[in-house]
Amino acid sequence: MVVGSGPNGLTAAAVLAASGRSVLVLEGASALGGGVRSGELTLPGFNHDLCAAVHPTGVLSPAFRELQLKEHGLVWRTGRFSYAHPLDDGPAAVAGLSLDETAERLGVDGPAWRGLLSPFLGDPESMFADLLAPLKLPSHPFTMARFGLRALRSARGLAESWFREEPARALFAGCAAHGTQPLDNWLSAAVGLVFALSAHARDWPVAEGGSQAIADALLSVVRGHGGRVETGRWVRSMDDLPPSKTVFFDLAAAQVAQIAGDALPGGYCRRLQRFIYGPGSFKLDWALDGPIPWSDPRVGEASTVHVGGTLDEIAAAEAAPWKGEHADRPFLILCQQSALDPTRAPEGKHTGYAYCHVPSGSDQDRTEAMEDQIERFAPGFRDRILARRSWSPSQFEAHNPSFVGGAVTGGPALLTQLFTRPVARLNPYTTPNPRLFLCSQGTPPGGGVHGMCGYYAAKAALRRALS
Repeated sequence: MVVGSGPNGLTAAAVLAASGRSVLVLEGASALGGGVRSGELTLPGFNHDLCAAVHPTGVLSPAFRELQLKEHGLVWRTGRFSYAHPLDDGPAAVAGLSLDETAERLGVDGPAWRGLLSPFLGDPESMFADLLAPLKLPSHPFTMARFGLRALRSARGLAESWFREEPARALFAGCAAHGTQPLDNWLSAAVGLVFALSAHARDWPVAEGGSQAIADALLSVVRGHGGRVETGRWVRSMDDLPPSKTVFFDLAAAQVAQIAGDALPGGYCRRLQRFIYGPGSFKLDWALDGPIPWSDPRVGEASTVHVGGTLDEIAAAEAAPWKGEHADRPFLILCQQSALDPTRAPEGKHTGYAYCHVPSGSDQDRTEAMEDQIERFAPGFRDRILARRSWSPSQFEAHNPSFVGGAVTGGPALLTQLFTRPVARLNPYTTPNPRLFLCSQGTPPGGGVHGMCGYYAAKAALRRALS
């Protein structure tokens, strides 16, 4: 049995069902998908992603590849560039699939960009299979050791030591800011390297028809192997579960502690409750009368836009929520799904999507500050807004209780909880109760729509059943 139908829960269910196990997925909401739901949030005909939007680790996921989601209707759509970073003075920095072309556009820092990333791109699928895995002996130990030497430092330190000019520094900082932690933190460079590498391994895609298509494809696998799903089934205690030999929780660590009760030792539950979720997110969805009018037109050809200016500005914006503050100039992760997938909006219209990090549980409206940042690099943006919908951290948590305090990525990859999430165990997917398993993004490898947390949890249970 799987409790929760996010991409990790559905991946666990799919792996178990494909192995011949009887599977039941319980979902409290009326629709499946967790962080990969989609819907008309603003105006009729505008299809928005409720949470996850662009999927660099999804297209590289060994689990999704093994489950052959393409055969179950999943279509990836890509643009000319994976991500772009507009700047005040001069053209935007842009990154595409070609490492050489990206490096050439970075001028004096081009050789450094190439030198930083090229050692890890000889076999990118194997590289990402190691990166998207729990702590274990990697398939390419020397390559991973070399990665570790570059990753075990702060993102700011890496950017300043490798690059001389702002475009390359900002381009790397935007990647690192996906980690939802201060860029001065030790190990924050690891997230920047993963995202920068992913763009040169595969184009960053959106799912045709909305991120919901990922959940739909996983559900097709589950049902194709005889698995069952029930929605509207909230689980608040073990008494709410039908009889089952094994239970997988695609839930936040605190939820598991509350639900399990006496089924888990008190000390283990207290450790679950100490898990750090980090900042929340404030998100805006827009129905637009046309594409975003970026000053540099190339920015409109990217699936993702990092809006935040210089390395120093981004570092300040990402440090603020950890101090309980709201940045005057927030860093935005902006996604342009309709630029890649015309099914998202009526002909001639577009969708827009952006979020910034804010203190956990914040109720401050960040609409004006976020739109000011976009206007800074795309004058006339507000004139194209037909309708908007905002999402505060509390609204995110109400939509999905696993988003504690509005933390949509399941908790940052801090040094203290990178491989030891949510608690330190030899196998992070197991619990002291041999019947209960964890499979949410609170386990390694963490946030992102890749299904690997569910994949490894299912594999752990199958190995235990055979032992």
